[in-house]
Amino acid sequence: MAAAKIPVRTKGQTTCHHHKGRQLEFYCKQCQDLVCPKCLSSLHSGHQVCELSELTPQKKQDIKTFIDRTEKNDLVQIGKYITSTDTLLKDNDRMFEELSHQLTMQTEKLKQDLDKITAETLSLYQKMKNDNTKLIHKYKQDIEMYNRQLKQQLTDCKSALQQGSHIDIYDTECEIDSRIHLPVTPVLCNVSFTPNKNPQGHLEQALGKVTTSGQDKISTGQGRSVSSSAGQQQPSSQQQTDDKRKKAVTRTKLLTEARVVEEWESPCYIKSICPTTDDQAWTRNYSDTLTLLDRKGKVIQKVTHKAGINDISLSPTTHRLWACDDQNNILELVSGQLTQQFTTKQEPNCICITAQNHVIVGMTGNVSKYTTQGQMVLTTKVTGTGKPLVCSPWRITECPITNNVAVIDHSNKDDGGDGNRHVVVMDSHFQKLFVYRGDIPSTYKQTPQTGGGPFNPWGIVYDSQGNIIIGDIYNGKVLVISGDGEEVKVIHTDRDWVWAVGVGRDDLLWTKIGVNVKMLQYYKV
Repeated sequence: MAAAKIPVRTKGQTTCHHHKGRQLEFYCKQCQDLVCPKCLSSLHSGHQVCELSELTPQKKQDIKTFIDRTEKNDLVQIGKYITSTDTLLKDNDRMFEELSHQLTMQTEKLKQDLDKITAETLSLYQKMKNDNTKLIHKYKQDIEMYNRQLKQQLTDCKSALQQGSHIDIYDTECEIDSRIHLPVTPVLCNVSFTPNKNPQGHLEQALGKVTTSGQDKISTGQGRSVSSSAGQQQPSSQQQTDDKRKKAVTRTKLLTEARVVEEWESPCYIKSICPTTDDQAWTRNYSDTLTLLDRKGKVIQKVTHKAGINDISLSPTTHRLWACDDQNNILELVSGQLTQQFTTKQEPNCICITAQNHVIVGMTGNVSKYTTQGQMVLTTKVTGTGKPLVCSPWRITECPITNNVAVIDHSNKDDGGDGNRHVVVMDSHFQKLFVYRGDIPSTYKQTPQTGGGPFNPWGIVYDSQGNIIIGDIYNGKVLVISGDGEEVKVIHTDRDWVWAVGVGRDDLLWTKIGVNVKMLQYYKV
């Protein structure tokens, strides 16, 4: 039987749900809810409350700050986004016109047998051009809609400040960050054409090489294909060279040993940590409570859930916090409450929100990707040995550069594993790239505080450079692994256990080590 729904106060409602006719005059700080005088002796007895009017000065200030920030920054930036779409359309037309001309000139040099391949390739260009045009038009429409909505929101805010009651002001401020979101910039198809100056061999080779990125994989009907960012892209040789060069620069920026820039005793137990973009961090304890901390360890907010929370993840696009619990629920933090978005058939052990706003969930024997509405998009396959690619997923993280996915697998024997804990790195299609089992450079000397036990990864996160940060709990080590797994470096050692790791702004690493939170700088400034 489904549980009874807790009544939710609608915007502008001034009377109590529980005590009909009673006016809402107080604010319960413990429950973060508006209450009537009768509630003080019943549902909210003993709670810390204040008069609603006491909140009004701060709420007004928050609304004024929002108006000022939006008028000076957000609306200006949106105008630039709208203008940029016109430039994209012109560049898109010019690019495909130039490509079509180049292809036609190359085709005129070939025999009549190339006509079929030429027509198919031109058709491919046209489809990509049309796809780009549709994406840009849609993006422009979304931006313009966002612009109108934001202006309307400003009008509502100004009206509330001038004429609104305490309730109106309270409701208006609460809706500032929850009503609308900036549309995500579309990924456009890109294409290049390399003429073949030595037209020997197969006709396809004589035509030339087409390299694209953009939409889903499209077959040309001649054994050739082009791939997209929605699929697995095959980078050009130049792109691979550039990527290696970029990777080399990144590695040289690593400090020999991380520097502790902040350290304080945690006011709560921490098993997962998700830094925000404003030097705060959401944390999860052993059971049902989420705690938002600032950089100095001050508690900003607490959220209690009705079930045990297994893991948390912060969306890189919406910056909303998501969680999974031991009742198979996938939840999003909305207006201070964890709200169910969908459920899974198995208990979710860990969760990761991707840059494409998908939800990756780790469950016994598999890792699956869902839409935010709960529709499955992808799941891991069984390996050639008949065992799952990931047996006991513990933590998941996505690379912001390649969209590769790294998973801690505790490989429990009851789940079909061998008991040896490790990290599995997959591409965006959940194809295995490599497995890291805890090997460290031979030049690294074991010390009393580093331990020497089996590799036991407990926390994992990608940083903005595409490197993987791993916390080895019992050995007291924090490791940095290059995105391809070729280089490993120990950046911090400790006598205490490394419980959790998370990367914040400017790649500042938040770590929960023992009872303390240590913030580590591991790149050269």
